[in-house]
Parts: sequence; C-alpha cells; structure tokens
Amino acid sequence: MALTLPLTIAPADLAAIRTDMLRFARLQLRDAAAAEDAVQEALLAALANAQQFAGRAQAKTWVFGILRNKIVDVIRQQSRSTNVSSFSDGEQSLDETFETLFRENAHWTPASRPRDWGSPEAALRQQHFWGVFEACLTHLPENTARVFMMREFLDFETPEVCQELGITVSNCNVILHRARNALRLCLQRGWFTEGEKTC
Repeated sequence: MALTLPLTIAPADLAAIRTDMLRFARLQLRDAAAAEDAVQEALLAALANAQQFAGRAQAKTWVFGILRNKIVDVIRQQSRSTNVSSFSDGEQSLDETFETLFRENAHWTPASRPRDWGSPEAALRQQHFWGVFEACLTHLPENTARVFMMREFLDFETPEVCQELGITVSNCNVILHRARNALRLCLQRGWFTEGEKTC
C-alpha cells in the first residue's frame, strides 16, 4: 500500500525509506526494539497527518522530521533513567587512547599527528564514506554516542542536553570533545588514511 501524501510514495520507495529510517533510529537509540517502535509511530503519524504535508520538502524529508521528533521523545524518556555522568569502561578507554596521542610536552606524537584529509566535502558526497562514518559512530561508547547524537544529529542545544541528561555543561563539553576525537581517529584510520576501497 502506498503512503498517501500530496507526493505519493510508491511501495518500493516506502520500503527503502523505512530501511533508512530504521538505520537512523538504531544509530540514535542503540535499541532495535525502540528503533522499530519509533519508526512505526513515525509512519503512523505521517499517515494520520498527511494533510499537513505542504509539499515544500520531499516526502522523505518530512517523514524523517517526524521520526526525529519521535526519537527525541524516546531519548527524553530514557534520559530520566540513565546516568550519563558516570564513566563506562569504553569511555575511560577513549580518554586513555587520546592521551597516547601526545608527548609529555603536549605536542602530537609523529604517528598520531592529524593528516591531510584532502577534500572532506568531496568525501561527504560519497556513500561509502557514510558507511565508514556510521561504523565509527556505532563503536562509540553508549553514553558518549548519546550526547554526541543529541547535540549534532538531533539539534539539541547544549543546555538542553545537560538538562535532559542531568550533566553539567563542563561534563557535556568533555563528552563531546571525547566523541569528536574518537570519530576523528576512526575516520582517519578507516577512510582518510586508506581512502576509498576499490572493488
């Protein structure tokens, strides 16, 4: 059955959009059941409110906007029972890995010095890059990923992240710094150093 909107989505396209929605929700929530629920609720909300779709954006963009709001609701519910301020072993490991990148004088070690990433804008346009980025994101410790995604993917302002998760601005900034460094290292190893793999 096609999703009936001002821009009708064919069943095959809807299946592809649903797959993308599930991937996005799993990345954000790290819980397959919660991601499935959020996607189902988003699609049902899209059907129920199809008359509100003005057609100014693509239908996929509109449905993803609904999914984003569902994910934000789930994160807000989860954050009430999550202690993000406590360090996990994975987060401790990120800090230890980061410390090994520098000499005692706080300068980069030769092997860990940031490398030329060429044209990051061109990389962003390549689908394979996003596969590597998704893998890097998946390997972040859960609490670190939650804070990073709330700030960078779901557009929470830092004070809002702090309020939702019960952490200080300083703690939030440390977590974001840790996440960005881990992603930089992962992308440097998995993409920018190796480059796009040939078939």
